[in-house]
Amino acid sequence: MTRDAAAIGAGLAPARAARPIPAGQRLHVIGAAGAGASAAALLAHHAGAVVSGCDAGGPSPYTPALVDAGVALAWQHSADHITGAPDPDRVAVTKALTAIDPDHPELQAARAAGIDLESWQQVVADAAVGRTLVGVAGTHGKSTSAGWLVHVLVAAGLDPSAFVGALLPGEISGGLPSTARWGAGRAFVVEADEYAGNFDAYRPDIAILTGAEWDHPDVFADEAAVIDGFVAWLGRAADGGTAVINVGDPGGAAVARRLADTDRRIVATRLIDGPDEGVDGAANIATRYATRAGAARPIVGRIVQSDPDGTTIEVTGLDARDDARSVRLATAGRHNAANALGVAAAASVLGMTGQAILEALGTFRGVGRRLERKGEVAGVVIYDDYGHHPTAIRETVLAIRQREPGRRVWAVYEPLTYHRTAALLPAFADALATADAVVVADIWAGRDPDITVASAAGLAEAVARARPGIQAVAPGSTDATAEWLAREVRAGDAVLVMGGGHSYQIADALLERLGSED
Repeated sequence: MTRDAAAIGAGLAPARAARPIPAGQRLHVIGAAGAGASAAALLAHHAGAVVSGCDAGGPSPYTPALVDAGVALAWQHSADHITGAPDPDRVAVTKALTAIDPDHPELQAARAAGIDLESWQQVVADAAVGRTLVGVAGTHGKSTSAGWLVHVLVAAGLDPSAFVGALLPGEISGGLPSTARWGAGRAFVVEADEYAGNFDAYRPDIAILTGAEWDHPDVFADEAAVIDGFVAWLGRAADGGTAVINVGDPGGAAVARRLADTDRRIVATRLIDGPDEGVDGAANIATRYATRAGAARPIVGRIVQSDPDGTTIEVTGLDARDDARSVRLATAGRHNAANALGVAAAASVLGMTGQAILEALGTFRGVGRRLERKGEVAGVVIYDDYGHHPTAIRETVLAIRQREPGRRVWAVYEPLTYHRTAALLPAFADALATADAVVVADIWAGRDPDITVASAAGLAEAVARARPGIQAVAPGSTDATAEWLAREVRAGDAVLVMGGGHSYQIADALLERLGSED
């Protein structure tokens, strides 16, 4: 059974057109330790608001930047945060809270006091008023693509602002690692999440769509519903806006076809698999996805080499030159080569030259928890990744095999939400079974309280059925999973930890345990 956006965001004001944040406006952010809410707090602070925040979960990797900026944080929830003097002018919150506790005391206090109660995405949109808004959307690759675009713009001296749903390293954020960046340039990049209308507050001038596939089964009944959501969002974008769409992805192509009768200008991107397909044939996508506003020159790429140190691609269409030009990417995986094309296209729309784009693409090292190499201890190399969808898992396993050829690959997965696990169980099992051994930690519930529909043990059993003979176990909590792994891994292994909840704790704990055994 699915729930609509209104039910999940119960009590929140609907998304509206963005308006400037007045200097001195008092903003309180509930759940400020989250990736997105922390960015909203930081961006509002830089825009001139007086910001406070709270989170009962305590500090997170996203909060040091807030503390450094002087944002007042409390590690418990209390109605006093709303009713204590001075009262906030507005309150921002994540739908992860309204979805499961719409009568939370702080929310009730805000409603009783007549204080505006909005999503943190609305705060980010308000902070971007007056800038060229670039929204990065899609089922997969949003954080990497958004962070990559910010990196490219920073390298060009364009000083963008941004919200990205993964930690940006200091050389990109301009300070401590953070999910936000504040700059003086005209570009403002935001990661735009489709879940329950999270991206509705964003009306981008330029949008990147990395692809569209069924996910979030608690709000989307099927893939058609996902595509409907992206089409509706792009249809509400700024008048005359540009949509950069990966039409090599079937869902992306479906969205592009649906936009054919709109005034959206489409820049189609496509990664081809080899010389047999042909760049010239792929370039015909320009007319296939033309709109009333006219299609721009497509960006076509082809992988020519991949090895442990990165991926080389040839790119055609960045400017008037017809010849393909090579760029060496530091990233691994076919999915990241496709992401690079979307980044390149958006940077071109923003006015960068093809040469400057290619030079900056090649120096991007990634963002936090996206095939992030945590370290190597006792001959065991450990990576951490946010992958929590079958397609993402499959592509990430392929990418780690590129990075670490010849090693035994452990896929260690903390499933994100019970309904996603249940709805996509066979696909999860098939994807995990592409590794050499599989460990499934307890499911992270998040906004999904129904623990009856799936289990970690059930997923491990499905993996074993998908590939008889593979080792597939479910040791329990993140701590128990790390403890089990520390006893089982051997020198020469590569451990790939994936998930969207607290799975990063597995990677950290495993490094610590293996180090203590030296």
